[in-house]
Amino acid sequence: MDVTTARERLEDMLAELDRSIGVLQGDPVAVREHSAADAGSDLTDADRAQAMLTVATAQRRAVIEALKRLEEGAYGRCVDCGKPVPEGRLEARPEAARCVQCQSKKERRH
Repeated sequence: MDVTTARERLEDMLAELDRSIGVLQGDPVAVREHSAADAGSDLTDADRAQAMLTVATAQRRAVIEALKRLEEGAYGRCVDCGKPVPEGRLEARPEAARCVQCQSKKERRH
């Protein structure tokens, strides 16, 4: 993927993540009278919104780091081993920081 395309895709992702995070940071529970059953449902909705916010925030951080690597000329190289990240991986995940092998190792450790 060329630098211009990568930058455009990452900036688009960042804008979309910012919009999503803004929506998720809104109050997920509308103020209203409700029963105990409704309160349980509201808690579940709040938990779900918090989980989505956590994922979106982590992805936003990854996109910002990818933009930094782009500026530094390191985009497309694995941050662990330095080998090129496969083109197909960058097409699917423009924010990818690691080659498939290093990403697999990282996921197994967690």
